[in-house]
Amino acid sequence: MAEEEHNEAGARSFLSCAAEVARLLDLGHAAGVPEARRARQLAHAARRPLLEHASLPEEFFSPLMAAAVYDPDPSFCRWFVEPAVYAFGRRRVMRALLDYLRTGTDAEQEGAQRAWYCAHVPLRADRSAAYAPSGRRDPDMDESHDLVDEWRETLKRSAMRPGYIET
Repeated sequence: MAEEEHNEAGARSFLSCAAEVARLLDLGHAAGVPEARRARQLAHAARRPLLEHASLPEEFFSPLMAAAVYDPDPSFCRWFVEPAVYAFGRRRVMRALLDYLRTGTDAEQEGAQRAWYCAHVPLRADRSAAYAPSGRRDPDMDESHDLVDEWRETLKRSAMRPGYIET
């Protein structure tokens, strides 16, 4: 697939992921926005409502992870990763990204690597309603040292595969 076709397919995938998150939040579909900017517009519209929810239903987890992985901009994939970390825990988010790294397409593996950095976002009680009124949360949700080790080992194994190109 030519690079231009690859980028176009990735943009369409990100648009469908962002549209799914917007649908779950009942935000509409940004019909008046040109298609080239529609995904980013939907992501922008979803950012604040995602962080304002004290919890998110289970149905949000996979769409948030997919949107984070398919977001082509490493600066913005945080808009999906951060609320997932607050609502579902750093451990679960990192596990999902590790699964993308191990079993995903090349594009998904690249996206998981972009999103991995965002999964380390510092958690603050004043940033999200996902904290209990006391400003505390279950520490087991965020324990991830073993997953960081698995991530590094998976990357190391990937680098030894024939045909691997380091970016």
